[in-house]
Amino acid sequence: MSKSLARVRRALIEAGCDSAPVEVGQATTAQMAADLVGCTIDQIAKSIIFRGEMSGEAILFITAGGNQVDADSASTLAGERLGKADAALIRAQTGFAIGGVAPVGHLTPPRAFFDPALLAFDTIWAAAGTPRHVFPIAPALLLRISGAQEAAFTG
Repeated sequence: MSKSLARVRRALIEAGCDSAPVEVGQATTAQMAADLVGCTIDQIAKSIIFRGEMSGEAILFITAGGNQVDADSASTLAGERLGKADAALIRAQTGFAIGGVAPVGHLTPPRAFFDPALLAFDTIWAAAGTPRHVFPIAPALLLRISGAQEAAFTG
């Protein structure tokens, strides 16, 4: 088991969540992930990371798979302009590689925002630390254990 996957599993257990990550195969889009697990695209919780232009820190936006993060809304929430986060920043702050960023289990938890559209479902699926693993979870529980703030930031 990879260190990243183990960290996510440990975070879920420590939060009292009995959900276990499952290997589904490589997915490079939310639609691919949805097809692999047999759910709708909006039941995929994407972890989108931006870099704060002033702080230099990674900022996490957990959004429904079919939604796009609106740059202006996201910047307003973050309180600073946002730019593209490179692989080095993402790996250094979260401990995950691009394509497998989980919403929990970060080395240094980033400020995080949560798309309320995810709350429409009983179960959502999120990356579990690798591009091949996901875990099912109730969205309200993910909101709580991710430390994210529920906010509108999609366009």
